[in-house]
Amino acid sequence: MTENGQREARRRSPSMADVAARAGVSHQTVSRVLNNSPLVREDTRERVHAAIVELGYRRNAAARLLATNRSGRIGMVSAHLALYGPSMIAASVQEAGREAGYDVAVIGVLELSEQGLRDAVDRLLDQAVEAIVVAVAHRDALSLVRSLSLPIPVVLVQGVGPGDTMAAGIDQVLGARMATEHLLDLGHRSVALVSGPADWTEAVQRREGWQQAHEARGVLPGPELAGDWSPESGYSAGLRIARSADVSAVFVANDAMALGVLKALHEVGRSVPAEVSVVGFDDVPEAAFYWPALTTVAQNFPELGRRAVDLTVRALAGEDRPAVDLAQPHLVVRESSGPPRLP
Repeated sequence: MTENGQREARRRSPSMADVAARAGVSHQTVSRVLNNSPLVREDTRERVHAAIVELGYRRNAAARLLATNRSGRIGMVSAHLALYGPSMIAASVQEAGREAGYDVAVIGVLELSEQGLRDAVDRLLDQAVEAIVVAVAHRDALSLVRSLSLPIPVVLVQGVGPGDTMAAGIDQVLGARMATEHLLDLGHRSVALVSGPADWTEAVQRREGWQQAHEARGVLPGPELAGDWSPESGYSAGLRIARSADVSAVFVANDAMALGVLKALHEVGRSVPAEVSVVGFDDVPEAAFYWPALTTVAQNFPELGRRAVDLTVRALAGEDRPAVDLAQPHLVVRESSGPPRLP
């Protein structure tokens, strides 16, 4: 560490990252030393202890309890907390954690990157967490999480599939299939899709459910338009849908984009659902007050939180890579969907 770096470390309370940098090891190694792990070589252990003494690193009361794995705290890393789904997942994990006797410390990251994830994990390790829940739906999340090689359990709660271990999720494929089948059952020959970002696992899963519903009926799907979860992208897609006489039904991959689709259809003079039926995904609290009230897929966030915490507690109790079934979504039918207009 340079002289300037040492002065900076003295001006603030040193962190686990400072100890790691001084000792020339990873934060995982520092955590293992602090937890008396037998996996650390003796010379490395001595180097870490020397850095702790030199920097004056002090663990808080909760951290001192970490050596017995009883700090009573779970960490959570979540991306895009401004969006409805991620914010509800974070809230559900916090509530389920409290019910299980744990405090849940949430750290939000704006974008998923290896460095951003490592920084968030470092901050949580400094708070003496016993386990970490990662709520990031990007397709690269799993590989990045595994690359951390943490000495504590890590549970994923977004973008997971059936059979995944140390992972809790909601069946996105099933939810999208329900939405699409509802429209096909009403008599629409095909259903258009306004999809989410291609690098989000949940957007890919919802697209898969839309495709499966058409394949099961032996019909071709309607046109697909790309969105980014925002009402603005839904509005742009809605303008294109509104000008297509061939589209009588559209599945929109989240409710925020569905709001934009409804606005575009209204502006162009296309009646909903008489001319175009619209189904969303999420069942945000405002969905019942859209005009018309939005048919949408509701996600069981409280159940997801309970399953994530259950996995965490089981892993902390020593169970090897526990698994749970995906939570089931359900369709909420309102006024925005109906049979196609007869020719």
